[in-house]
Amino acid sequence: MTTETPEADTTIAEAQAAAAEPQRGKLTFESDPGASRSVWLAGIILLLIILWMGSGLFIKDEPVAAAPVVEPEPPKVVVRNSQASAVTLNFRAEGQAEPERDTGVRSEASGTALQIEVAKGDNVEAGAVIAQLSTEEAEASLDQARQEQTRAQREFSNASELRERGIATTDRVTEARAALAAADAQVALADKAMQNLTITAPFAGRVETLAINEGEFVSAGDEVARIVDNDPLTVSFQVPQQSLNRLQAGQTATVQFITGQTIEGVVSFVGTAASTATRTFLAEIEVPNPGGEIPAGVSAGIVIPTGEKLAHFVEPSIVSLGIDGELGIKTEEDGIVVFHPIEIAAAEIGGIWATGLADKVRMITIGQGFVRDGDAVRAQDEEAAAADAEAVEAVDADIVPDATETNL
Repeated sequence: MTTETPEADTTIAEAQAAAAEPQRGKLTFESDPGASRSVWLAGIILLLIILWMGSGLFIKDEPVAAAPVVEPEPPKVVVRNSQASAVTLNFRAEGQAEPERDTGVRSEASGTALQIEVAKGDNVEAGAVIAQLSTEEAEASLDQARQEQTRAQREFSNASELRERGIATTDRVTEARAALAAADAQVALADKAMQNLTITAPFAGRVETLAINEGEFVSAGDEVARIVDNDPLTVSFQVPQQSLNRLQAGQTATVQFITGQTIEGVVSFVGTAASTATRTFLAEIEVPNPGGEIPAGVSAGIVIPTGEKLAHFVEPSIVSLGIDGELGIKTEEDGIVVFHPIEIAAAEIGGIWATGLADKVRMITIGQGFVRDGDAVRAQDEEAAAADAEAVEAVDADIVPDATETNL
């Protein structure tokens, strides 16, 4: 049996290492020329970046020309050349028809109604008998007064004759004259009482009410009838204080009653004292009403021409509101929007007549809601705008096929 020593083992290991040394040398890449290419490439890129960042310290940027600013075009509006025309200014109000006279007829004496000469609804003339009261007591009083008058007259005549003879005194004559005057007064009163038993109409009119019947007792002061005079009628209305200077007596007025009749009248009265509650003034129009065809108390519309004024006719869609809420019209003047406050002179179906504008204006009719006072605009006349619209409609008609054509 062979025994191996430590020295032998060392020699064997060294021999194995020496054998393996040549094979390790074949796998080494230190001498490969392309191994350092990425390092050089990274260095070059880093150098270029440093040079680019540092160039700003030595090279000044040349100024770049600013791009031209394009101003937006002003908005487009459509305008109309408007010429002011003379328009009649009218004052309009609502009123009420009132009778010329409306009076209750009262009895001035007491007595029994013997005869009623009229009926309710009758037309009577002035002085026409309405009712006749009993006269027995009045006749007796009148007869007594006349007897007393005769006696007083005889006493005065005797006293005067005796004074002429120198028998009677002046005082006796004076007393007789006073007694005669008192008797005359009693006769006059009795005669008036007799006349008062006949109740008559104070003026011509219509018997609106009749409060007594035959056989009834009537006391002095009782109302027995009511007479209404409807010819002419008086139409009363209220005038606002700002319109008072437009009205005066003598102006012609057109009154349209709710019953359908339209009649011309004349302003007969314009008040000068305002109502404390409404601050309005009472005015009246006298309207002829022959035969009393129009009843009193009905409502009426009033139109009073008060003069003429130049105004422009404006559709409601063109009217605008100003900053303070006033009504106005926007016009175009040399490419600039101008707002003009207006006043309504008259109103018609389809528009109003406005004052406060020049005689000739270029009124903005389309687009006024998108521009303000002082804005610049591009104005186009209505005629040109209408022609453009017709051209567009014609093109659309050519593009859109006829619905009547048969689709194959």
